[in-house]
Amino acid sequence: MKEMDANQIETYLAQYALDQVFPNALRQHLVLYRFDADEALCKQGEVPEQIFFLMHGKVKVYTTSTEGNTLLLGFTTPLDVLGEIECLSGKNILNTVTAVTTVDAIGFHKRWLPLYREEVPFLQFMLKMISEKFYSKSEALSFNLLYPVEIRLASYLLSVTTPLNAKVSTANLKDMANLIGTSYRHLNRVILNFCRLQLLERSRGKLVIKDRPGLEAAAGRNIYENGDRRGT
Repeated sequence: MKEMDANQIETYLAQYALDQVFPNALRQHLVLYRFDADEALCKQGEVPEQIFFLMHGKVKVYTTSTEGNTLLLGFTTPLDVLGEIECLSGKNILNTVTAVTTVDAIGFHKRWLPLYREEVPFLQFMLKMISEKFYSKSEALSFNLLYPVEIRLASYLLSVTTPLNAKVSTANLKDMANLIGTSYRHLNRVILNFCRLQLLERSRGKLVIKDRPGLEAAAGRNIYENGDRRGT
C-alpha cells in the first residue's frame, strides 16, 4: 500500500458523483492509496482502522474458517465501501479483501467518523451501501454453493483473468478448490473436462483460457461478480 497524489481524489469523487456526499471538512482527511495485485486491503480478524472507498480495480472477498479452509464470497469493483460495518460497529474485520488487479482506494481513519454522523448526505450514502452489501451477501451465501462446480470454476476463472491476461497458475489449485468450495480431486476432474471441451488448456504450469465466450456460456452468469453486488 502506498499513498498517491492527493489531487486525484477530487477527480475520483467527481467521477462517482460523490462531491456532495463527503462533507468539506472530511475531505481534508481523505487519502488515496494504491494496492498492488494480491495485496490485502483488509484482513480477517484484525482491528479495523480505515474505511476504504474502492475507486479503481477489482478485489476478492473471502472468509477463512478456524480450520484454515477458505471460501470465496465474491469479487467487487467500484463503487464499493470496505470496512465501514466493522468501523461503525466496533467489531474486528469479518472477511479478508485482497486486490486482484492494481487497486486505487480512497480511505480515511475511523477516528473521524463521529464528527460526521449528523451529515445527512454522507449517512444516506453509507446506509445505501450497507443495505446493498447485506442483500448481496445473503444472496451469495444462500446460492453460490448450490451451483455446480462447473459454474463456480467458470465464474472464478472469468473473474481472475481478462481477455489480455487469460492465464492462471496451476500451483494454487488446492487454494482454488477451497475458495470455490470443492475438493481438489473434483476440481481436477472439472478442469480436465473443460480441457476436453477446449475451453481451457494446461500449459507450463498455467491454465490458459482458450475459449472465453465458451467459458462464459458454461458459467451462464458470473455468480461471483454482479453489478449490483457489494463486497465486504
